[in-house]
Amino acid sequence: MNDIGKKSTENGITNVMVVGMGGQGVMTASEILAQAALALGLDVKKTEVAGMAQRGGVVGSHLRFGKKVLSSSIAAGEADVLVGFEPAEALRWCGHLRADGIAMVNTHRLPPPVVNMGLFSYPDDPIAEMRAANIEVRDFNAGDIARELGEIRMVNTVMLGAISDYLPFSPEDLKGIIVEGFRKRKPALADLNAQAFEAGREAAKVSAKGGVAVPVA
Repeated sequence: MNDIGKKSTENGITNVMVVGMGGQGVMTASEILAQAALALGLDVKKTEVAGMAQRGGVVGSHLRFGKKVLSSSIAAGEADVLVGFEPAEALRWCGHLRADGIAMVNTHRLPPPVVNMGLFSYPDDPIAEMRAANIEVRDFNAGDIARELGEIRMVNTVMLGAISDYLPFSPEDLKGIIVEGFRKRKPALADLNAQAFEAGREAAKVSAKGGVAVPVA
């Protein structure tokens, strides 16, 4: 078990925030994590922090799991893992991370409507701003990875693979639950999602070493 998993186990709760834009698979990823935690015998509380998923607006979820969870809300400074499907959204929510938390960020930019309408400016370099705030960031382009595998909708599986080494249960357990779900619903995509999971896991490891993840051939 990794350091985050150990610390989360010690206080009994793991706090994961998943944020991004509508249509990126944010809610799907959060639901898969919740289902995995339940399947492994943990208590789970989950809440949506913003709507507009059908309109391309900002969307996100608080997810808490452990032996006994009373509240679904993650307070500022208490998230163990921040999963950013969009870099500016990761920056916007990074204040919820605890001091030794991890931000796992997809570098593909998808500005919200308020930026496209000229109401707000998009940050010049969200990743750099997060690192300047002493946040530990793992960044890579999950969209490129999914696209190279042949299915852009697998971004959420790539991101789940990326955070799998930062959870209090094993990557193998999470991967097995994801793949089994696809075998029941869409068997043709089961093996492809297994590849996407491992590709995300590798991308996170490459980023941790200061490298740049290269999409699979």
